[in-house]
Amino acid sequence: MIMSVFVHLQTITDLFKFFNLTKIHHPLVAVVDFSQVSEHITEETKVAADFYTVMFKNYHSNTVKYGRKMVDFQDGSLICLAPNQVIEMDTDTEASENMLGWGLFFHPDLIRSTSLNDKMEGYSFFSYEIAEALHLSEKEKQILYECVLKIQAELQENIDVHSQTIIVSTIELLLNYCTRFYGRQFITRKSTNNAVVVQIEKILKEYFKRSEITETGLPTVKYLAEQVHLSPSYLSDLLKKETGKNTQDHIHFYLIEAAKNMLLSTNKSVGEIAYSLGFEYPQYFNKLFKQKTGKTPIEFRSMS
Repeated sequence: MIMSVFVHLQTITDLFKFFNLTKIHHPLVAVVDFSQVSEHITEETKVAADFYTVMFKNYHSNTVKYGRKMVDFQDGSLICLAPNQVIEMDTDTEASENMLGWGLFFHPDLIRSTSLNDKMEGYSFFSYEIAEALHLSEKEKQILYECVLKIQAELQENIDVHSQTIIVSTIELLLNYCTRFYGRQFITRKSTNNAVVVQIEKILKEYFKRSEITETGLPTVKYLAEQVHLSPSYLSDLLKKETGKNTQDHIHFYLIEAAKNMLLSTNKSVGEIAYSLGFEYPQYFNKLFKQKTGKTPIEFRSMS
C-alpha cells in the first residue's frame, strides 16, 4: 500500500534540498529550471510551502494534483500557489528529461516592506484551485518566461541596494501579465462561464424560496462555489467578468428581491422578515436593505 507523505517547505533552502539543487543565490527568492531537477518521488507526496509559488510545468506524461483535482500539463499550464496551499505530486513522475518548465518562488518577507505586499490580495488567482490553472498561448509563455529570465539574471548578479527593487518590480510585472492572461481566459471560456452564471442564479432563486433558510442561514460564497465545483475566488472573478457583480453581490441581489416580495405581499414585521431570510439581528438586515435600495424596509413598504 502506498503511503502519502507530507512535506512542509519553510525556506528557499528547504526548496533546494527538496529538488536536490545547490547554488542558492538569495534566501528569499529563487528561480528553478525544472529541466535541471532530478525528481525522485516514489510515493504520493503532498507539498506545502511558506512562500508564494508561480509554476509553469509542461510534462510529457505527468500530472499533479492541484486543488484536489488532477491537472494535465500536457500542453503547459501555469499555477499560482499562496503560502500553505497544498500541491500533490503524482507517483508516476518520470525522469527529469520528461519534465520541462520553470518555477518562481518568493517568500512574503521579500515583499513585506514594498508596495507589492499591499497588492497581493488583488491577485486573486493565488486562491484559485480545482482545474483553474492558466492555459497559456505560446506568446504568453514567452512573455512570462522573459520576466523569469530577468529575475534569474538579477539573482546571479552581486546583491546590492537596487537588487530587491528590481526583483520585486519584475515579479509585479509578471503577476500583472498573469492578471491580463486570466482575463483573456475568462473571455475564451465565455460559453462555459455563462453556464456557471445561469447555474448560480438558479441556485440562489431556489435557495431563497426554501422555508428552512431560517435554520440554514444566508448562502455563503463558499457554499455557492462548492455547488459549481470552483474555488470562491475563481467564482467571484468569473461572475465579475460576466455580469459586473461578484458572488457576494449576487447573493445580496436575490436576498433583496426576496425581501421586497415579502414586504409587499405579507404583513410580517421587518424583524420577522429579517429572521425568515436568515438574519440573526434585524439591524443588519435594515442596514443592508438601505445600502442596496436607498430606503429602509419600512420606507420601501410605505412607498409601494
